[in-house]
Amino acid sequence: MRIEFQTEGGIAHFPGLSRPVVIEGDALTEEDARELQRLVEAARFFERPTVAGAPRHGAADYRQYTITVEEGGRQRTIRLTDPVEDPSLQQLLRFLQTKARALRRGEGG
Repeated sequence: MRIEFQTEGGIAHFPGLSRPVVIEGDALTEEDARELQRLVEAARFFERPTVAGAPRHGAADYRQYTITVEEGGRQRTIRLTDPVEDPSLQQLLRFLQTKARALRRGEGG
């Protein structure tokens, strides 16, 4: 499984942090790879619409997330906007945020 994860916007937006991060399932620990697989399946990622949530009219400074998952010949991109209300998507998002922070710090997946 390969995931490209990007965060954009928000009050404290830093352009350097909006670069996409690639999370390779093969580079994760076995435990993290299993957890990532579980979270993608629990979120029914490949069954979801491509856009989830939208800021209210006139709202500003909402953070947006773009998640692309490639697995077994399938690929799907979903764009989420805060606040993410679906608990399964929240869990997947938290996992990806944690891994993205570690990769940006050079700690690997």
